[in-house]
Amino acid sequence: MESLGNIWHLGIKELRSLWQDKVLMVFVLVAFSVMIYTAGSAGSMELHNAPVAVVDEDQSVLSNRVINALQPPWFLPPEPVRYDQIDALLDRGSHTFALVIPEGFERKIRQGQSVSLQLNIDATRMSQAFIGTTYIERLAMTEVAEFLQPGSASEGLPVTLVTRVSFNPNLDGTWFGGVMELISQVTLISIILTGAALIREREHGTVEHLMVMPIRPFEIMASKVWANGLVVLLAATASITLVIQGWLQVPIAGSVSLFLLGALIHLFSTTAIGILIGTVARTMPQFGLLLILTILPLQLLSGGITPRESMPELVQNLMLAAPTTHFVSMAQAILYRGAGLEVVWPQMIALAAIGGGFFSVALVLFRRHLSI
Repeated sequence: MESLGNIWHLGIKELRSLWQDKVLMVFVLVAFSVMIYTAGSAGSMELHNAPVAVVDEDQSVLSNRVINALQPPWFLPPEPVRYDQIDALLDRGSHTFALVIPEGFERKIRQGQSVSLQLNIDATRMSQAFIGTTYIERLAMTEVAEFLQPGSASEGLPVTLVTRVSFNPNLDGTWFGGVMELISQVTLISIILTGAALIREREHGTVEHLMVMPIRPFEIMASKVWANGLVVLLAATASITLVIQGWLQVPIAGSVSLFLLGALIHLFSTTAIGILIGTVARTMPQFGLLLILTILPLQLLSGGITPRESMPELVQNLMLAAPTTHFVSMAQAILYRGAGLEVVWPQMIALAAIGGGFFSVALVLFRRHLSI
């Protein structure tokens, strides 16, 4: 009971220290509100209202059909321009696409000749440029086929492929971006808070005060784990309720409580990683550099940004030792597909085992640091 009391009071001290650090508090609030909303709304990968300019040198029925095919919500109404205005429009950034329909376009199509349309693209808008190019090509080919033989564009092979999109039927990128940003912030902020707390104590000299008190290293670490983990868990709860479900209007298919339980187990791992980095680093700049080397592979190779199946098999196997791999898999199953405990319990057990491993290593290093 005495040990539990020490852990409780040290945790309260951690919460008071965090409350006094207004910069870190603002950072946590922004991370779980503005950054999640921005990732969900501003990071859309769909083509929406792309500005397009058209140089129609043919002025024919077919060219008008191609131009009229560029309709909302994918494109803004096409703006007719002259050929010598294209470079200025793209340089100014006012248009993403500039389509040039050459003279004699319809006549050559009727004669069965090959015709090339020139499409100028502002490739600095990478996702819009890539997706929009495919859209424009497909729309132009469809209009040409319909013009030559009405109804031909709807004719297909004897076998028809019917695509059914599960869990996100409208392919709305907001549903993916906001939730994945929340998952990323849970990992990032928990590591930052625990590591920064340890560095702050070393810089303020309070570690030496703790060393002369009847407190064990395990109690110091456990207090930092529960205090900083509680802050992140409360922030994640508010974020998924107010920002994701309320602000972004993202439907959550599964149990929020089950997700938070999994997040709690995950926080055991990430806070231990934060203490491990904070023990190795001597100053805050060193901690920042080690954080970059740690968080990048955890985030990029966990399956949250790109599917794990697309990675080399060696990387897939190595990342099984990372808590983010199991957390991303568990969170996606619960929040997107409505999975229950009977589905995600292996990921929870893996998270607990990995957290125990990191906590043990961090405890050994922390004891060694206090004895120096």
